Amino acid sequence: MTHDFVTDAPIAEPALAHASGCRCALHARRRLGGALLGAGVLAAAGPAAAQDADLLAECKRSGFTKVVSAEQIEQAAGQQYRQMLQQASSQKALGPVEHPQVKRLRYIADRIVPFTLGCNERARSWRWEVNLIGSQDLNAFCMPGGKIAFYYGILARLQLDDDEVAMIMGHEVAHALLEHARERMGKTMATRGAIELGAALLGLNNVARTAADMGGRLLTLQFSRSDESEADGLGLLLASKAGYNPRAGVTLWQKMLAANKGAPPQWLSTHPSGQTRIADMQARMPRVEPLFERAAKPGQRFSPPDPKAAAPKPQGS
Repeated sequence: MTHDFVTDAPIAEPALAHASGCRCALHARRRLGGALLGAGVLAAAGPAAAQDADLLAECKRSGFTKVVSAEQIEQAAGQQYRQMLQQASSQKALGPVEHPQVKRLRYIADRIVPFTLGCNERARSWRWEVNLIGSQDLNAFCMPGGKIAFYYGILARLQLDDDEVAMIMGHEVAHALLEHARERMGKTMATRGAIELGAALLGLNNVARTAADMGGRLLTLQFSRSDESEADGLGLLLASKAGYNPRAGVTLWQKMLAANKGAPPQWLSTHPSGQTRIADMQARMPRVEPLFERAAKPGQRFSPPDPKAAAPKPQGS
């Protein structure tokens, strides 16, 4: 029964959900929240999605991904995902199949997933899953291998419409398609290896090694901002091709900005500032709006959760 669904549960953070140290509003805290998408979804995509020139142009992956095994990362992500599902279920915080927001998320995913083959051939073997977690955090993610979760809070507190949900989902799916977690691990391994080698050759003392390590971390922060920009671009394409209005990317980040007052300045963050993202998305509109206009539109629309149900329960209730 949907009335048994807890919407304010504390859920442990899965390590592979996103980059460590992420501090933007959407990625401030990662929790988990299950349905396996039908195998017919990918089959329905057809050769057109698999040979999509628009997507291929956005799907270039870093050579650092070759440093780490994709199979190992996807396997580890799957294990973390199952553990989080179990934790959420034990707290009655896993959205039941009949919950209207679970149906909503899975419907939108069914429209986006077919286009993933146009970006990453590995997606053909991914067992896509979409779940809703009963947490008030403003959060959503897609782990390696196609493991998607949305938190109840981001849907209810921001009162997202379907187009805005699709923008988030497209962005998170893009992270998985571009293998950013795998790339980040490869960069970390390469950076650490270079620091250790340099320290050994130059005889650096602890202070110098600390400075070198900080430099390596700053390099990683810059790459993370690049990752986010890449995911924004690909995510807009995916959602637009699925029939969702890309203009919603602007309204989404306006809402995120309002909800994220006091965020760190862009140069100290692992992500572009909200204003930068909005400007970048507006610059992309001439390219993605024609794709949206040509796309088949969703046959069903959903409403966000009742905002009155978004408030955490009082202690002792």
